Amino acid sequence: MSSPRSRNAIVAAGLVAFAAAGLAFPFLMGTLRKKPLIDSSKPLPPQATFRGPYVNTGSRDIGLDPKRS
Repeated sequence: MSSPRSRNAIVAAGLVAFAAAGLAFPFLMGTLRKKPLIDSSKPLPPQATFRGPYVNTGSRDIGLDPKRS
């Protein structure tokens, strides 16, 4: 049976390899892709145009800026 120290090293190496693959995936997909993700010659889909005004709805407005009033 292997020692707990070597087993921990194997688990740590596996976690580092998994994290490195997860971080590298978006960069690899971006560089290996030949055509752009969004075709600028076509109009935006209805979902994208509808979603536009609501992108910033999570922020909380505290009211008017007293310096600008």
